[in-house]
Amino acid sequence: MNDWDYIRCLGGKRPTGLSPFYLFAFFLFYFLPSHAQFNTERLMTVGRSALYYEDYVLSIQYFNQAISAKPYLYEPWFFRAIAKYYLDDFPGAERDCSEAIQRNPYVVNLYELRGLCRIQQKMYAEAANDYSRALRYDPENRNLWHNRVLCRLRNEDFDTALSELDTIIGRWSKHAPAYAMQADAHMQLKDTTKAIGSLERSLEIDPYDGHTWAARSIISLSREEWSDAEGFLDKAIHLLPKNGSCYINRALARYNQNNLRGAMADYDTALDLEPNNFLGHYNRGLLRSQVGDDNRAITDFDFVLNLEPDNLLALYNRAVLLDKTGDLKGAIRDYSKVIGEYPNFWTGLEARASCYRRLGMNRQAEADENTVYRARLMKHFYGTQPKMNNKQMRKRSDEDLEKYNQLVVADEQELEHEYKNDYRGKVQHHKVEMELQPMFGLSFESHHSDVKSYIAFDHDVDALNQQLRARTIFINNNHSTLSDQQSSAYFNYIDSLSNGIAQSRQTSDAVQMLLLRAVAYTAIQNFESAIDDLSTYLQIDSVSVPALWQRAFCQSKINQFLSATNGDGGQLAGESSSIDLKTANVLADLNHALQLAPQNAYLLYDRANVYAQRKEYKRAIDDYSAAIAIDSHLAEAYFNRGLCYVYDKQESVGILDLSKAGELGLYQAYSIIKKYRK
Repeated sequence: MNDWDYIRCLGGKRPTGLSPFYLFAFFLFYFLPSHAQFNTERLMTVGRSALYYEDYVLSIQYFNQAISAKPYLYEPWFFRAIAKYYLDDFPGAERDCSEAIQRNPYVVNLYELRGLCRIQQKMYAEAANDYSRALRYDPENRNLWHNRVLCRLRNEDFDTALSELDTIIGRWSKHAPAYAMQADAHMQLKDTTKAIGSLERSLEIDPYDGHTWAARSIISLSREEWSDAEGFLDKAIHLLPKNGSCYINRALARYNQNNLRGAMADYDTALDLEPNNFLGHYNRGLLRSQVGDDNRAITDFDFVLNLEPDNLLALYNRAVLLDKTGDLKGAIRDYSKVIGEYPNFWTGLEARASCYRRLGMNRQAEADENTVYRARLMKHFYGTQPKMNNKQMRKRSDEDLEKYNQLVVADEQELEHEYKNDYRGKVQHHKVEMELQPMFGLSFESHHSDVKSYIAFDHDVDALNQQLRARTIFINNNHSTLSDQQSSAYFNYIDSLSNGIAQSRQTSDAVQMLLLRAVAYTAIQNFESAIDDLSTYLQIDSVSVPALWQRAFCQSKINQFLSATNGDGGQLAGESSSIDLKTANVLADLNHALQLAPQNAYLLYDRANVYAQRKEYKRAIDDYSAAIAIDSHLAEAYFNRGLCYVYDKQESVGILDLSKAGELGLYQAYSIIKKYRK
């Protein structure tokens, strides 16, 4: 069952065939109750819509109201848990899942989400129990098996993990990640021969999994098979070009083959990708010191010591470099910190004595020299200092000062696995690879862009503002998510408008507040209530371009939500027909508005968006072109027309439009240009 099979919403019904006076009286009777009195189904619909459009804080407010109204339903708890999960409130999401499970213990998704929340809190045993309970009701769900095994591995329950992996492989013999996890368990049990066999089987099934190639390289690194490790890492990096740890490991393999230039390049790349990587800075500092780039090596060790101020090996390396570059006081400072922890560190004492001599501090130098002399007389007590091969490596936790010039490796190199997670990433991106720029609608917020100054203007909206005067309405297509305070302010504003409508003695005043309330409902993602208000308004003023425009905008938002959440084969024929009818309503409102205002570029743009969403690219291109002819600075029209050309297999023409969109400030266009340029 898909996570989003639970998401359903109904489109708003538009009253027809009623006289304006009767309709307005009916509206006063039926629609005046505040948002807190909406029925639970409406609250759930609006909350799920807000969740889809990433207004997580706002969606939580709606689910709170649904829970208060009907606390015995599991769905409000579940969807509130999803919102909290996206806000990284994993304990809160876990609690909500538990509440939902108390109300309906037979829904697999509840255990799956709670398991993910527990994984984020490193509660692996509890998460495994959740997956076990979910598997009682859905024993053929491979993702549940996969995640439970990962929990076993993280909890070091290797025998159980291997047993469950045998079951997975028996049922799904072509599931490559199962063999990779099996290899991980064998590596943890120090059986590298079996681990190699499992990894090779995984790569035979799926040779395009970069993490598996990286895992294969770890075994070669541990065996000091440097050339093989580099080859495996070449393939891993080809498939995972943004993975810093792969470059760190390849640098190690190259260093041990005397390819210092290649190792340095890998450390540079790794630190470009992960600027705070400890191993990258430490080992690059050592390499720089070996090739005489002392000042830049000091910079690397400065960074390491900012991360770990008490790292004695980094302190000693910096002291040596400061000594070489003539910063004797700085070198003495670092030597002294190391000697303070290890008073019998002869090499450090000799180096500090040398610095004291060069500064003319003979008494301090003699004290260090005498300490070393006495220690050497008693070397049978202190032991000898072994000569270390500088090609050897030390683990990060190894603090032996004699290994100060050895490259560092992680204590344990873990194989990377991904938990199967339908909640990963932004909700609305589950179905969309490249998104159109959104439709324009009415808002109380002005159009905002970080890179361009643009005020969307339309004569009908300007005339409406002259008429209303209560609050300015803007044209906007980049609506921001609302904070808790902002959404509360909108709710309060809606309440005040509702009270004003109820107390108004003149229809004209009430109708103006009705339009304002529709815009406020749009801001809080309550599109159905906005449509109800706009439909009532249009019964009284049927030629209002802003009202027709906004109703089309709101219905389009509902349609987009329905199409995304009911997709992937879960959409019934009746539901598909319902969405088609609602899309026809959107086009009817836009066509009517364009008959009244044919020079409105935003209406043409919005209608083009509807066509583009229906994959009618040629009609969409015509409307975008008409919008551009009216407003040649409408970057969104160039962007969307460019995408339509790309979808219509006219990539070269599309790239020109995307380039123009980027020139006008939509910098997202450049990443698409890079993807499609031949």
